[in-house]
Amino acid sequence: MVRTALIAALCVGGLPIFAGTAKTSMSDSTFVRKAAQANYDEVQLGKLAQDKGTNPAVKNFGGRMVTDHTKANDNLKPIADKDNITMPSNMDTKDQALYNRLSKLSGSQFDREYMRSMVKDHQSDVAEFQRESQRAKNADVRSYASNTLPTLQEHLRLAEDTNTKLGASATK
Repeated sequence: MVRTALIAALCVGGLPIFAGTAKTSMSDSTFVRKAAQANYDEVQLGKLAQDKGTNPAVKNFGGRMVTDHTKANDNLKPIADKDNITMPSNMDTKDQALYNRLSKLSGSQFDREYMRSMVKDHQSDVAEFQRESQRAKNADVRSYASNTLPTLQEHLRLAEDTNTKLGASATK
C-alpha cells in the first residue's frame, strides 16, 4: 500500500522537496490521495501497535510508523494543498477493518498479525513509490516519491526482520 511509501517522505539531506511547478496530473493526484490515506492509516495502526504490542521490537516499529508517516504526510501536505486535495481524517474501509481485527487480538498473536500486515503493506508501497518516482508528471510529486522511497524501503526491511524474529515467515 501507499501508506508505507509515505513514511519515506522524510526530509532528505535538507534538500528542497517541492521544487516543481507543473500542475498535478490525474494519476499524480490519485497517488497523492492514496499516499496521504496510507500515511494516515499507518499512523493509526502504529499507535495500536504501541498500545497492544507485547514484543519490544513491535512496539518500536509501531512508534517508528507514527513518527515517519506523520512526517511523510507533513511533507505531502503542501503538494495536496496546491491541488486542493483534502488530507484524510478517517481510516479507509480496508485499513479500518484491519485495525478492528487487530484490536481484538493480544499477545504474540497481535504481534505476528500486525507485522505480517506491515510486510505486505510496505511491499506494495515500495513498488508504488518506485513507479511514481520515475513516472510522475509533476516534479513535486516525483520528488516526494523519490525522497520517501528510501524510508519505505527501510520500513520494509525492518518489518521483514521483525516478522522473521517473531518466528513468522516473511510474506512475499
